Amino acid sequence: MKQQEQWTSKLAFILAAAGSAIGLGAIWKFPYVVGTSGGGAFFLLFLLFTFLIGFPLLMAEFVIGRGAQKEAISAYKTIAPKTAWPWLGRMGVTTAFILLSFYSVIGGWIILYLYKSVTGQVFGQDYSALFGRSISESGGVLIAQAVFMLITVLIVSRGVKSGIERANNIMMPALFIMFLILIVRSLTLDGAMKGVEFFLKPDFASITGESILFALGQSFFSLSVGISVMVTYSSYLSKKESLPKSATTIVSLNVVISLLAGLAIFPGVFSLGLKPAEGPGLLFVVLPSVFEQLVFGKVFFVIFLALFLFATLTSAFSMLEIIIAAIIKDDVSKRTKWSWIIGVLIFIVGVPSALSTGALKHVTLIGDRTIFDSLDFLVSNILLPLGSLFIALFVGYRYPKGQLYEEFTSGATIGKKGFALWLLLIRYVTPVVIIIVFLNQLGVWKLFK
Repeated sequence: MKQQEQWTSKLAFILAAAGSAIGLGAIWKFPYVVGTSGGGAFFLLFLLFTFLIGFPLLMAEFVIGRGAQKEAISAYKTIAPKTAWPWLGRMGVTTAFILLSFYSVIGGWIILYLYKSVTGQVFGQDYSALFGRSISESGGVLIAQAVFMLITVLIVSRGVKSGIERANNIMMPALFIMFLILIVRSLTLDGAMKGVEFFLKPDFASITGESILFALGQSFFSLSVGISVMVTYSSYLSKKESLPKSATTIVSLNVVISLLAGLAIFPGVFSLGLKPAEGPGLLFVVLPSVFEQLVFGKVFFVIFLALFLFATLTSAFSMLEIIIAAIIKDDVSKRTKWSWIIGVLIFIVGVPSALSTGALKHVTLIGDRTIFDSLDFLVSNILLPLGSLFIALFVGYRYPKGQLYEEFTSGATIGKKGFALWLLLIRYVTPVVIIIVFLNQLGVWKLFK
């Protein structure tokens, strides 16, 4: 029996959409990108670009999904029938599949570290060696990845209301509470204000052309746009709700989480005299050193890992949901079966990525990158920018303007000026910025240096 699923409230939609956006990008990638790109000045650029670039793209996906009331592929078919545009939805579904296959590996690493922390196997050793040893143990990594996918499938198979919505309603408030606990403890450390100053005090002398491009890229990568996840999520939203208000709330929550991540991490890093530009190893190598020095540090580290796991899971829910929604097309009777089938397939496809730091570490694909890094490069540097670009072009030039205005203003108090400004951004500013970021990601600029 076919039945269009819906969120029970606007808050449920905002928590789910924010949960999708607030994942590795905000909590893991953002702090180390800030650390390597100039601190406070980078943060200001990120804020500017998030509202000028990220917000218009998020709104673009919202109007597509809620306007058609269909999942990613069918939405493009409804708005632009008998055209090639539905391939944009198919590209989004494929990207989500590839992304979740290696994203689940990182989720497994977090579960592995959570287990080792609870059982007392983390503190008191060489953390760099521990991290390398942990992610190279094939058996442990595969089991942890399987557990991560099992949790994801169990939640998504229960549906929008009973599964995704209910899980997000618990995990997102818990995430904020745990962040606040960590921040209070972090700010009470000796020398903590040096970290706060680094994070929030702009030093524009440290800004380079490369860091500006990093801020541009982070502004839309951190909002889960480009793979039509938000097309699917917004298709479950009532026509009575204001899309601009929802988008503003989600963007603001993402910025707040990024702010909280910086305030939780940098004071501790500076307090111990560690380097903020540590890179991706910040979570698994630097932070154990920080928490080891704290009273009840083991407890706080477990809290941080649980927080990180929640954020990673809420993003994983959205990736699996876009795939399942595209397959079942509102036939809820098929949801459980296909959730398990796709979940198992994603796990199998993700096995080479999980082993790329161990048994398959010598296997390389794109530019001598490991399997894991090659898939990450394919998604982050090619598929996400292309998806974002085509979504901007679709909404800006293919979506009938009258219908676009009606959908943009439905349930909202925003008028023609607000719509005109957004349309200007999505037509002329956003595509140019995405192309610049895309070329930078591919290293094209280096050819001219």
